[in-house]
Amino acid sequence: MPAKPVLALVHGWGMNARVFDPLATALADAFDVHALDLPGHGGRAPLPDDTLAAWADDLAQRLPAAATVLGWSLGGQVAMRAALDRPDRIARLVLLASTPRFVAAPDWPHGLAAADLDVFGDALLADPRGTLGRFLALQTRGAPDQKALLYALRRVLAEAPEPAPSALAAGLAMLRDTDLRIEAKRIEQPALVIHGRLDTLAPTGAGQWLAAHLPQACALALPRAAHAPHLSHPDAVVAALRDFCHA
Repeated sequence: MPAKPVLALVHGWGMNARVFDPLATALADAFDVHALDLPGHGGRAPLPDDTLAAWADDLAQRLPAAATVLGWSLGGQVAMRAALDRPDRIARLVLLASTPRFVAAPDWPHGLAAADLDVFGDALLADPRGTLGRFLALQTRGAPDQKALLYALRRVLAEAPEPAPSALAAGLAMLRDTDLRIEAKRIEQPALVIHGRLDTLAPTGAGQWLAAHLPQACALALPRAAHAPHLSHPDAVVAALRDFCHA
């Protein structure tokens, strides 16, 4: 019996691998699923060098060769960086509610205002738990089932060790400073871009940009999804992953 293809799942800022429990269960028949915690999350120790490149290298070291990597939100930026730096480890990319640049700019309307992200940074120092809670509310804003999604995300946070403050601060800096628009055009791996049209953190324009500029990309746009399509629309996400990875 041939070995199942490896599918690694990488979460976003402030979360942990438990957020993928339903997705991992739904895909266990077809994939060897690895839900991975980022440094400083889910009980892992932070890295001495908490940068996007270091987190991407850490991810690559934990993968077998030729894995498919799904990155959600900030996890998608980590996955893109790893695909660029260690292409031997990543055969396919799935970018779930991710973006090459989270912060808006004159030439990039598809992001948060820098001032809004700075507010999170200031609040993080005073109230890490409360700041994470407000970020979760942003992730679900606009979704028809917002209350249920918010409950599910809060439960994920409660069931794992709290993220390390240094890792939260480092991740927020990545959200503020990362701009992969030029380098993303060099990503050679086949990519599936999944985005929700109600997403306010990685707006639909960011997903459309990725689908248009990654050399081998296809896209799934979910009209009624926000920033957590794997929780709000699991059947659609699972079906898209099966089709993409077994094409």
